[in-house]
Amino acid sequence: MGEMTKRFLGEAFAGESQAHVKYLIFADKAREEGFSNVARLFEAIAFAEFVHARNHFEALGNLNETTDNLQVAIDGENWEVNEMYPAYNAVAELQKESKAKKSIHYAIEAEKIHSALYTKAKQAVEEGRDIDIGELYICSVCGYTTDSKVDRCPVCGAGSDRFKKF
Repeated sequence: MGEMTKRFLGEAFAGESQAHVKYLIFADKAREEGFSNVARLFEAIAFAEFVHARNHFEALGNLNETTDNLQVAIDGENWEVNEMYPAYNAVAELQKESKAKKSIHYAIEAEKIHSALYTKAKQAVEEGRDIDIGELYICSVCGYTTDSKVDRCPVCGAGSDRFKKF
């Protein structure tokens, strides 16, 4: 693939991915405010943006076997924990941005768990089996991830009612 095409498809993938998530966030807000049809509209178009992102991602040759995809995920989570978020946090601290620092702290704590879970999954797949995992619970406030119910989130203190089960 030509370098310009590759760069442009990468930028298109990033833009479509951001639109997908942004529209899902907008849908949550619309639903919160009682606009269920507006929420559905945001969700439907978010799905279309996901389709565009997936098509660009595949055209770039970024979708591989599950073990390779898991390694990409592990590397990405570890990079966020060890490099990206510490740098972002240093700037937020320097600029006394408390909301940004809290958001970054939440993300770092969750990303550590995500890396461990992906590592466990990769080991299972390399052994030719699926990961042995039960229900997962994600804190809707900070993203803390666990495989067991908790009364309170150990990262942000949210109650168990703020966890989404997967």
